[in-house]
Amino acid sequence: MIPLRADLALISSWIAPASRVLDLGCGDGTLLAHLQADKQCTGYGVEIDDDAVAACTASGVNVIQQNIEAGLGMFVGAQFDTVVLSMAIQATKRTEQVLREMGDVAREGVVSFPNFGRWDHAWAILKGRMPVSKEMPYQWYDTPNLHLATMLDFEDLLKQLNLEILQTACLRNGQPVNWMASRRATQVVYRFRKRA
Repeated sequence: MIPLRADLALISSWIAPASRVLDLGCGDGTLLAHLQADKQCTGYGVEIDDDAVAACTASGVNVIQQNIEAGLGMFVGAQFDTVVLSMAIQATKRTEQVLREMGDVAREGVVSFPNFGRWDHAWAILKGRMPVSKEMPYQWYDTPNLHLATMLDFEDLLKQLNLEILQTACLRNGQPVNWMASRRATQVVYRFRKRA
């Protein structure tokens, strides 16, 4: 089996064995395939791309072809343990809606995204250029990223949506980072739930 991307490995470590998982924007189904094989998890992936849906099917991942921004109403009451949105929230148009619905369809949500607040991104802007990095490898004119967030921005939004942060992890090039994480992390991962 192919090794998991660093944020997916971290997310996997947060998911209990035999959990019911909904993976939004699941891509080729790598995370769900891993969770099925290593942790006996069940669930579904949601993906819009034709080739990615075919890859999911080929690897035995249950996948539904749908745009997540069309709504997650079909999953309400499905009793998922965890809903995951990895490295895709920055490409959503209706970010607040997606996060609210994540809180409705599962006991816990997990989101990972590139940290726009890191120092070298700020430095690039000060030099008059939009940042380009491994996590955001696009030029300003061809990027699928619509919303670029810092850790504080995302935490404020979760609070506004009545979502409670359970755990946060910061990664720099796939390795955990603690010191000045909001300025040094290339990627952040949040675990949250709807406040009671």
